[in-house]
Amino acid sequence: MHVVVNAAMSADGKLSSRRREQVRISGDEDFDRMDALRAASDAVVVGVGTVLADDPHLTVKDEARSSERVDAGEAPCPARVVIDSRGRTPTEAAILDGTAETFVCVSEDAPTSARERLGERATVITAGSGRVSLVDAFEGLEQAGLERLMVEGGGELIFSLFEAGLVDELCVFVGPQIIGGRDAPTLADGDGFVEDFPALTLEAVERLDDGVVLRWQVRS
Repeated sequence: MHVVVNAAMSADGKLSSRRREQVRISGDEDFDRMDALRAASDAVVVGVGTVLADDPHLTVKDEARSSERVDAGEAPCPARVVIDSRGRTPTEAAILDGTAETFVCVSEDAPTSARERLGERATVITAGSGRVSLVDAFEGLEQAGLERLMVEGGGELIFSLFEAGLVDELCVFVGPQIIGGRDAPTLADGDGFVEDFPALTLEAVERLDDGVVLRWQVRS
């Protein structure tokens, strides 16, 4: 399995404002780059916080890319995955609209009623107690045939994936604005590292829109 984390952040490393409302950080060129990454993936992964805040659809927007996937014997859009320990994903969420195959990864502590409700619209993977065990959940996704995963956030999920040693590649668009705020979400929230910091090797730098895309490989 190959896991790519893709994100857009402000020049000061924020994903959105302290109100956790979606902020347009990148422009059309970066949205097209992101769409190409989606089209090249087997699944797009987000945390439940992103679903609750933004209600994303997570589908491929460019029809030509969708057609190329179909010509290659794949579904028009990659699968969609929500990491949702307590089963909080709303039934009416766009991610459950049936446009693409969807997986919801929950913990053993998610209410049975929530698992049953979500199971009517998605494949539910139960992994871990209290919080989703990302290692076990990703093993379940791999067994379902998903080899290349694109993670789109949020910061808590990204930190947890680095903590679990599951990230292979990090792509970040750094936009030309300052958001600020000690409570605004960053690229990698969570408890933070105090030692054994994940190390990155810079592979590419590309100027895009009025910002820059940085691509790193995660060192073993």
